This record gives sequence, C-alpha cells and structure tokens, in this order.
Amino acid sequence: MAAGLCWSRIVTVPTGPLLRVEGQEVAIRCDVSDYEGPSEQDFEWNVLRGSDAVKLISSFDPSYSDQSLRDRVDSGDISINRLSDSSAELKIRGVRVTDSATYQCSTPSTDTVIAGNYHADVQLRVISDSLIITSEMPKPVVPEGKSGTLLCNVTHDFTEGSYLSINWSVRKGTSPAEDILTFGPEMGVTVGGHYLQRYEDGGLRLNLGSPGSFGLVLSRALPTDQGVYVCTARQWTKEVGGAWQKIQEKSSDMGKVTVTPTVDSLTVKVEDVSPLSVGDPLSLTCSVSMEDKADLGLEVTWLLNDTQVLIHMARNGLVANSSDAVRVTRVGESDFRLTVGSLELSDSGLYSCRVNAWVPLSGGQWYQSAKKTSKPVLVVVGQKDPDFSVTLVSSVTAQFPGDPTELECQVTNVSHLRNGRLGVSWHYTATTPMGDTTTMHVIASLDENGALRPAEKYRARLESGLISVTRVEPNTFKLRFLRAMNADAGNYACSVTAWALSRNGNWERAAEFQTPVLKLSLATKKPALSVGASRLREATASGSTFEMSCRVAGDSLQGASFSVIIQFQESVLGPVRKVISLSSDSVLKLEDASEPDRLDSVSLVKSGAREFRFRIQGVQVSDRGYYWCQIGAWTQQPGEDRVEVVSGDSNKVQIDFEHTGPSFLVSISSDTTSVYPWEPVKMQCEMVVAGTSPNTDDVAYEIRWFLTRIRDSDDPILLISMDRWGVVRKVPRNDSSDLSLERSDSQKYLLGVHSTQDSDAGEYHCIATPWLRSPASGKWSKAPDAISKRVFLSVKFAFWDSMKLPLLYGVCASAFMGIFSLLLGLICAHCCCRNTTSTPRSRNKLMDLEMD
Repeated sequence: MAAGLCWSRIVTVPTGPLLRVEGQEVAIRCDVSDYEGPSEQDFEWNVLRGSDAVKLISSFDPSYSDQSLRDRVDSGDISINRLSDSSAELKIRGVRVTDSATYQCSTPSTDTVIAGNYHADVQLRVISDSLIITSEMPKPVVPEGKSGTLLCNVTHDFTEGSYLSINWSVRKGTSPAEDILTFGPEMGVTVGGHYLQRYEDGGLRLNLGSPGSFGLVLSRALPTDQGVYVCTARQWTKEVGGAWQKIQEKSSDMGKVTVTPTVDSLTVKVEDVSPLSVGDPLSLTCSVSMEDKADLGLEVTWLLNDTQVLIHMARNGLVANSSDAVRVTRVGESDFRLTVGSLELSDSGLYSCRVNAWVPLSGGQWYQSAKKTSKPVLVVVGQKDPDFSVTLVSSVTAQFPGDPTELECQVTNVSHLRNGRLGVSWHYTATTPMGDTTTMHVIASLDENGALRPAEKYRARLESGLISVTRVEPNTFKLRFLRAMNADAGNYACSVTAWALSRNGNWERAAEFQTPVLKLSLATKKPALSVGASRLREATASGSTFEMSCRVAGDSLQGASFSVIIQFQESVLGPVRKVISLSSDSVLKLEDASEPDRLDSVSLVKSGAREFRFRIQGVQVSDRGYYWCQIGAWTQQPGEDRVEVVSGDSNKVQIDFEHTGPSFLVSISSDTTSVYPWEPVKMQCEMVVAGTSPNTDDVAYEIRWFLTRIRDSDDPILLISMDRWGVVRKVPRNDSSDLSLERSDSQKYLLGVHSTQDSDAGEYHCIATPWLRSPASGKWSKAPDAISKRVFLSVKFAFWDSMKLPLLYGVCASAFMGIFSLLLGLICAHCCCRNTTSTPRSRNKLMDLEMD
C-alpha cells in the first residue's frame, strides 16, 4: 500500500476583463486555497502595464506601495480589505480612467514545497462617465381616462461590452418608490407586480422614439396614477459566466403627475321652467358638461323630490320605467330630455337629474368615476293662478361705500289670492367693468310661513345684522344694507311668490312674479389716512419712562381695523429698526428685542378707536433716538382675507437726554507680537473708567474679541465672546489652534491663543459693552460700546523645525531597507544554493520524504 500527500497552492481572481465607470467604486476579490503554513495568508497587489510592474498595496507591509501611489493609499482611495483568512479584496474608491491596467494578486509562500500558482492577473478597463439622463413630462396634469406619456432621454458614449437599461418608477406620498417598467439591458421588458395586469391589457406601452429617447405611455389614466415619477438609467456589463454586473446608475425626477378626477369638472344642470297649469306638457333638459371630454359612458336618472325615480337610462341607451306619460330621450351628445305628457297637481315638486359617469379601462371593463346630481328645479302646477303686480323702488340710496341702502318691494293689484300667502326672494346680479351681467344669485327669501332662508354666501352678514330682510306691511317687503360695500354694487330684483293651500293641507306654489332689475351704483372714493405722534411723557434721564401717543385721521375708512408698527432710528441717517407691532387682529409682537430682560419694559396698547399708546419703562442710553408710528388700515370682505388699503407714517418723536454716568475706555496689550507656530500667545483687554467709578457689583461687561487678517481692513472676524454673566461662546473655526477667554480681574479680560498657526496672524482688537445697574431701581442699562486699538500678531516660519522630522524619517527608512536587503540575500543564498544529493531507496520500497 502506498500513501502520498501533495499540496498545490491556487490563487484566483475574477475572470476579466472587468469593465467599470470612472468615479465608481471597484472591488476585486483574491482567494488562495490548498496552501500550507498558517491559516491567515497575506496578499500583495501589483499594477502591470506592459513590462512595467508597480507595487500597489500589501496586507502586511504598510510601506509596500510605490511612491507614485502612496498618496492614494494613505488617503484611503486605494485600500485592501480582508474578507477571511484566505481571501482579501482590493478596493478603489473612485476609480479613474488612468487606472485601466492589469492587476496582479500575489501571496507570499508559506509552503514547504513550491507547487501551483502564487499569483493571478485580471484586466480592469475604466471608461469615462458619459451617461446623461434628462426627463420630460409633456402633460403634468392628465384628465381621468386620458393618456399621458413619460419621456426619458439618455445619451452616453458607446463602449463595447456595456449595456443600457431604462426604469420608470413612481413615488406616492411618503411610500417608497414602486417600479413600473424596466426596459433592458438586453431589449427585454420587466413589469412591476402591481402593473403586470395593466401591461398585459395594453394600459402600459413602451414607445421607442429617436435614438436615446424612451417613452412610457399610461393609457386611461386613473386617480391612483397620481404621484412623483422618476426615470432611472443604468449601465451594465456581462461578466464571464453570463452574470450581469451594474456599473453605473443615474436618476432624474420627472415631476409630479396630477390626475384630475372626472367629478371635479363634471357639471349637471337643468334649466328652470315657468309655472304650469294642469294638462300642460312638461319638458326638462339635463345638460352634462366637463372641461375635457373623455370617452365616458353616461347613466342618467330623473328624480322627483330627490327620492322618487321617474325614469332611468343606462349608459348603453336602455331605458327603464318608461311609459306613454313619462319619456326620456338623448337629444345631444350630453343632453337628456325628460317629457311628461299631461301634468297633474301631484306632479308639482322638485325635479333633478342624477348622472353617473363611467370610464372605460384598457381591458374592456368600466368603472364609475363620478356621480353628480343637478340643482333641483321647482315645477309648480296650478289651476287659477293669483294675479298681482310687483314694483321695486329704492327708499334709501347709498352714495359712497359705508352708507346705508334700503330697497322696497311693493305688491299691488292682488287678485285670486283668497286665503293664500305671499313670500319674497331677493336676487342680485353683479356687473363687470365692461357692463356685462353675471349669474343671478339669491340673497335671502321669506317663505310662506315668514321664515328667513338665507343664501350661504350672505349668511354671515344676515346673522350679524349687516343685511336685513323684513316684511313691514302685508304687501311690502324690504331689503336693507346697514353699510353698503363696493361688492354690493350691481342689479337687484325681487320675486314675490303666492302660496295656496291644497286639499291635503300643504302649501303649494301658485304664482310668482319678478320685478325688473334696479341698478345700485356707488361712487368710489379713495381712502386716505394721516397719522400724528405726540409725546405724553418725557424721558429726562436713564431709568425714566417714555410715553408716546399715535392718532389716526382719514376718509373712507368705515369698518376698517388698524395695524401699528413702532419704528426707531438712532440718528436721522441711521438704519431703521422695528421695535414692537400690533396687528389688525390685536396680536402684539416684539420685533427686534435685543435683551431678554427688557421684554416687559416695552408696551403698545390701543387706547381709543383710532389712538394707540407706546411706552418704554426704564429708558437706557441705547434707547436715545427717533421714534415714530407706521399705521395701516385693513378692510375685509365677507368670506375673504383682510387687505391693507392704505398706510402712513407719523412725525418723529425724539428721546434725548444727557448721559451723566461714567465713560469707559478700553486698552489692549499683548505679551508678544511675534511668535513661532505652536507657541501660545496671551492678550489682555482692560477697562478704564473716566469720571466717577461705579461699584464693582453695579457694573458688568460684555467682551468680544475680533481678528482682522488684513491690515486696516473693515471686515473683522468674531473669535470669542463673554456675556455679562460670564458665559463664554466660541465661534466655530477650521483652524487647529484653540482659544480661551477668562476674567483675570474685575476689569481685565485675558485672551489665550494656544498652538498658534499661520492663520492666527493679523490685527486683534476687543469691544467692551458696559452694563450699569441703577442703585435706586435695581434695573440694568446698557452703556455705549468701547472699542480698543488694534494689536498686530505675526507668526514666523521655522524652517529647521519643519524639515527635521522628514529628514529623520528618511534616514530611518533607508537604514531599515538596507538591513532588510542584507537579510533577504542571506536567506536566499541559504535556501536556493544548497548542494542536494539523491537518497537511495529503502528496502521496504517506501520513499523517504525529504523536507526542502
């Protein structure tokens, strides 16, 4: 029996060539198997270009990389990632076109016998990023049932071995994007699960136009198609073995597609008819209209009193409940006529037309997209109609907006009314600037029982008493506007209805007469406004109270509300700052409050119908300047937002008093004006008080340090600050140096610059803001800022300090490589140059294994 053991090392990499796109991440795996030695193997990667080989990266030697690739390896652009003991992955984070080459993976030998392969090569091709995708949506708004096209235009440089695929997806609300259809990469079509049936029915079509233009057609748009559509282009390559590898992907938002439901544009209307008598024929036409006429199926039902079905026509034209007395016919594309042969008293009532709109689907099916019912039309059937005359006069006529107006509707020559009752309806028709009239609207009506029935548009004004509808005498009705508005100008009419009591005890409409229109016009008068400001309380010293009054006067401002803004200007030519405001809804807002503890010291109140009062308690030195009021007049039409019609500014009122407190100066000093990098610097900002010095507990300072990198520049940079409570705030910087600010004495503040860098050079200065506390009231007031002179700090360049570390590293690296080369030569001489002789066979016919 013979036994043998044979090791044969195998190093494998992916079969090339590998095609990738510039800028993408590339990962090349290397595996080793059937090896001896430790389980964890090391890997080395080289770049081969022709006969030249460049060392790339090693898993065990950090200094393995060639000098030309050192920066990319150190930055992490090129790295090696160990996947297991016997496999590793070469990663190039942003591959370049110049990275196209042959990459060789090697594994240093740990075997006792050299057998198999110890390196493997793979070719990498990097192509430029030429993929450009643009999207177009010709119709972002698609009516329900119509078709929409989603165009995706893609351009790229042709490269052998690369393929293209186009994907359409939709994002609805906060849900993730859902794939609709994908074309490619090999001319195939893949449809999303929710759209498969629709694609098979022809509701989704792929439209290939000119080269690079891809269109997706959505037939018979549904409300569920609404959303944000995205077009995605992907570049692919086919690896050895037939597997597809995605090498690039780019997306473009096509925008939001809005599907307008049919119900939004569908209108159903039935024209009114005059009162009829028993035996007369009735003919009503139901007109259906919409903005965009899609291929709809219309189903029509005529109703009496909203519950009784008179007759029904299906969308295919079949009629149900038809008889000789009641018929329905289609007289136009969207007109349906109801005919009643001979009317009876019981035929009186409210007639309406109900329409169901059906939309066809791609598969031949239908679904109901809209359902609407027309406004009921009152049909009055009577025998002997009462007769009377109606006249409309204006008893009180308005001249300008805001004046009262009164219209009087008088009923005369009444006959055949007997025990009947009278009701009234008031109508209004607006006129356009060209003199044309619009649709007539009902303002309100009094029914047979005298109950008021307001129209929704006028309900608020009727309930508030701005409009009143009354019956002042048995045959006289009045419409009164407490304050007429510009929107009330137009044509007015009143219609009087006679109600008769039927045999079943119900009131039935017997007759109705309407007056000719009466035109109401208002002279336009432009509103005017003037504002005057006066001083109520003078601020004579710091800590006192200032009070100012603002009065409004004007014309054509009836019913207007006012907004007030108090503005401040330190000097006549200084910037304007808003202090406090009061909106037309009486909402108070503090506009530019500089200190939180002053929120309660400023107030603005409405002291009269057209008067406002502004007050500052505890006036400070910084409050000195000019104050004035900006007042706006606002009006509001029923159902609309408030609109500012006119505004004006008042005269300016000045706060001016002598500041008798101490004055402050700031001095700055530095322990040095020239340093080397990484050395610390300290600068001191010291307060100097001129005049009577306040107690230490009655003064506090707010300190800010600034740096100006260019001499005499007016663009300083804030570095660090300390408020008057001692809280230090640093401004975020990109420098490696650090700053500190501490209080070394009651009036001295020390700035420390640690680990100074070149960017710290420049002019330094500090600004101190003193805060004084009044011994009498205990309130704090801010004194004027004190600005120090500037101190220039220069940072020297230390040549030897910057060069000694690189020189030391170079000497050490050279010595290490020399010693390593000497040891490597001795090992090679010992292992490769030995004189080996053959060993005779043993008698037991077994060969002795010789370890090399």
